[in-house]
Amino acid sequence: MLIDTIKNQLKESMVAKDSIRLNTLRGVLSAFTNELVAKKRKPTEVLSDEEALTVILKLSKQRKDSIEQFKKGNREDLVASEETELAILSKFLPELMSLGEVFKIAEAKKAELGITDKSKQGLLMSALMKELKERADGSIVKNAVDSLFA
Repeated sequence: MLIDTIKNQLKESMVAKDSIRLNTLRGVLSAFTNELVAKKRKPTEVLSDEEALTVILKLSKQRKDSIEQFKKGNREDLVASEETELAILSKFLPELMSLGEVFKIAEAKKAELGITDKSKQGLLMSALMKELKERADGSIVKNAVDSLFA
């Protein structure tokens, strides 16, 4: 299970005295507990791998947004820290699909739904996001859908 892997890496980080990795993994475990509480479950319960992946995806998206904001504010010190944390989180995520792969699926889904005009673009985007969940980044899906209607 994903949670067991994270706990093992947490122990390794303690032994190795890798404070950045240790704090990042502690944050992940804390986010898991928060997710359980938000779903009105006991904090001692365990998330399924799918739920855990959703939480890690959310955390990595937060890091990406922070990196973007810190770059705008010329805070390279904070950018480096967030990029390090993002790299640690990325190790737990499945490899995301490329734009080309998403484009092929988007074309097929467009034909399946019978979408012919741009006014139904949101419907296609919604259907694709449900289908691709953790396998593709939302910005890549949006680019693929936009290019279909260009």
